[in-house]
Amino acid sequence: MNAPRQAPGQDLRDAVRRKGSFLQTMRAVAWSFFGVRKSSDYEKDVGRLNPLHVVIAGVIGAALFVLVLVLVVNWVLASGVAK
Repeated sequence: MNAPRQAPGQDLRDAVRRKGSFLQTMRAVAWSFFGVRKSSDYEKDVGRLNPLHVVIAGVIGAALFVLVLVLVVNWVLASGVAK
């Protein structure tokens, strides 16, 4: 039948209390950046990872990606190859 109704926001509170570590979250986000997650690993992560950690890890991952791109462009320009 129907599941009992929870108070508004209860699902979010339950999700934030998940016990996945930040390192596990960073690993999951890194694999997601490459696009090579298995569906079974994705299903495990959905039930285990804290959504707040996922957002923070995503922002950190995006910042690192941009930083690496800027460093590579500066390195190529400094080498004199791109005249």
